[in-house]
Amino acid sequence: MALASKRWQDQLMVLIGVWLFVSPWVLGYPPDSPPAMNAYIAGAIIALLAAFDLVKTRVWAVLLNIVVGVWVAVSPWLVGVVRDPAMTWSLVIAGVATIVLGVWELRSDPELHRQWTHSGTTG
Repeated sequence: MALASKRWQDQLMVLIGVWLFVSPWVLGYPPDSPPAMNAYIAGAIIALLAAFDLVKTRVWAVLLNIVVGVWVAVSPWLVGVVRDPAMTWSLVIAGVATIVLGVWELRSDPELHRQWTHSGTTG
């Protein structure tokens, strides 16, 4: 039970990743379109990294998810969906939520703090 309550940010990021992955179908995008490919790839990365982090906590996995979250949040303007409010909001909300959850996790998880502070030392 302690693991579930401690790692709730990763659990939500897994759900965000799954949503991103299925969102092209839900929102009616052709499977091979740039917006769909963007959502598939970003969603898979977010879900897999968060699932990995549930099993083995690593600061690099959280940092990479934050970077992917930034990409997702700005991607509507880069993959040509900004005229579609549903897909734009889906990407922006998913990206911002991933960033917020990742930063929250970095600031609140003692294991990540330990890894962060020891990352600059040799040993």
